[in-house]
Amino acid sequence: MPIAEAKPALLVLADGTSYRGWSFGATGTAVGEVVFNTGMTGYQEVLTDPSYCGQLVTFTYPELGNVGVNPEDEESNRPHVKAVIARNITYRPSNWRATKSLPDYLVEYDIPGIYGVDTRAITRKIRSVGAMNGSVSSEILDPQTLLRQVQAAPSMAGLNLVKEVTTREVYEWTNPTAPYWEFRPLNGDGDRETLTVVAIDFGIKRNILRRLASYGCRVIVVPADTTVEAILKYHPDGIFLSNGPGDPAANAEGIETTRALLELGMPTFGICMGHQILGLSLGAKTFKLKFGHRGLNQPAGLCQQVEITSQNHGFAVSADTLNPEVEITHLNLNDRTVAGLRHKSLPFFSVQYHPEASPGPHDADYLFEQFVKLMKEKRARSGDR
Repeated sequence: MPIAEAKPALLVLADGTSYRGWSFGATGTAVGEVVFNTGMTGYQEVLTDPSYCGQLVTFTYPELGNVGVNPEDEESNRPHVKAVIARNITYRPSNWRATKSLPDYLVEYDIPGIYGVDTRAITRKIRSVGAMNGSVSSEILDPQTLLRQVQAAPSMAGLNLVKEVTTREVYEWTNPTAPYWEFRPLNGDGDRETLTVVAIDFGIKRNILRRLASYGCRVIVVPADTTVEAILKYHPDGIFLSNGPGDPAANAEGIETTRALLELGMPTFGICMGHQILGLSLGAKTFKLKFGHRGLNQPAGLCQQVEITSQNHGFAVSADTLNPEVEITHLNLNDRTVAGLRHKSLPFFSVQYHPEASPGPHDADYLFEQFVKLMKEKRARSGDR
């Protein structure tokens, strides 16, 4: 679009800083927490990751929309970001998989965007001051008027957003990773046991479900408020705790359900918010990070072994509050926060990052295999073959 035809837009942060740019996507005003993502690829997966619910995402990579969007790369049934903040965008994607442009996609889902702003300056601001609320608007172009809306918005700390993204109905997921995307050899179908996993949906990504199915699991996805009794009716071999948005400590119902399931000693695997929920259920506490971890190249590991991981979270488990029966398996090697934990004697483990890595590296895919191994061992002990 020629700049002469572009409509002005305004970004205002809670500290009063404002940035003027140009509108793309839907017309309107969005208020939420402003964060940044450092990934150079995978913007469509970011937009459709339910963990970004309630957030205005700044993309540090300067070109956005070049490969358009397509149905196969969606991580859920729609974008969940409140707004998109970009340096440059394109209205004419160049990719054989694209079915529409990024601006048209945002218009379809009524999500506003702003481009032509200094995303490097915005990122440096968030890194130095911390993630804060902000607003993007193509309607309100007076900074003080928009600031008043920002100041009236609730903080992400204490906010339970799971209810906005969890599934409304139970469903079974059966689709594995497509053969042309599969990146590691898996056992043939004849060598697999069918293991039933109940996945509690706090805001689950589709590629997590694909990886579970690829490892031979029958996956039953249930709403976040499903009771323990209802979960047990599926006779699960294991419990999966998904990623999701908001403050994990505010999800009291999920914590209580998980705690009750843990008492049964059932193999349990958590990712991202699921990791935090598991930690909280085991007696630990969580805290809000200054600006969070959102990108595709976050190093995590322990004992001289490093994985390059995809991460997206604004809260972390406090190491000092972990039960003595729980050990740290991974640290985020940028800031030494807890990136993985497991119970020393029971089959519970979790990671703060995304081993399904869509988008991102595949270093940590072995964790799904580890989960399957725990379920098989539990089944063997119970004699239920």
